[in-house]
Amino acid sequence: MNDFKKYLGVILLLLGVVCLVVYKYALPTNTLLVCGIALEVIGILAYIFINKKEQ
Repeated sequence: MNDFKKYLGVILLLLGVVCLVVYKYALPTNTLLVCGIALEVIGILAYIFINKKEQ
């Protein structure tokens, strides 16, 4: 489980990228745009705070 927590930020970043790609090419709705940006920000913050403890 600790291995999964270490990569949680990266997984959230990738989900954000998927939302933005779907927004760009398939379904241009504001909901996907907001979800993609929110996942990007939360993923960056999660990556910073989770991996900060390990150093």
